[in-house]
Amino acid sequence: MKQSDFLKAVLPFKDKVFRLAKRLLVSTEEAEDATQELYFKLWKNKEKLGEYKNVEAFAMTMTKNYCFDRLKSKQASNLTLVHSNYKEKDTSLEKKIEYKDSVSNVHKLIENLPEQQKIIIQLRDIEQYDFEEICEMVDMKPTAVRVALSRARKTIREELIKQHNYGVS
Repeated sequence: MKQSDFLKAVLPFKDKVFRLAKRLLVSTEEAEDATQELYFKLWKNKEKLGEYKNVEAFAMTMTKNYCFDRLKSKQASNLTLVHSNYKEKDTSLEKKIEYKDSVSNVHKLIENLPEQQKIIIQLRDIEQYDFEEICEMVDMKPTAVRVALSRARKTIREELIKQHNYGVS
């Protein structure tokens, strides 16, 4: 496989790999390292990429596994919690702060979900993968993926309602 063929095959989903790594590792620097490591591994095994039905799903699975390995390692204690993914143009400062707080709040709620739900909500609601691709990536049946996604959304919705109604009788 030539370098140009390799790049055509793997570059279209680079941002998705990074966002999944960032969701799992939280730190931008760690996510960048994970993305770089994944692409290095893909390059080393470029001759085998043609054997995979869906290279993107394979790469996302590799990313998930790499991130879990990083989190389990001793270096995981060095990971920092930083979220600043949301940017909006032409909005008042008050609205920007409100949006940032809301997005940050949802990110925190997602972070508190069980790992499986966290990955599935990231892949479906943020990365916009369809259910078949998610099933392949997480090695689960469609029904199980739908149930996990539903539970994750319900948990987030209930927490947001609870926070919104706090102190209201």
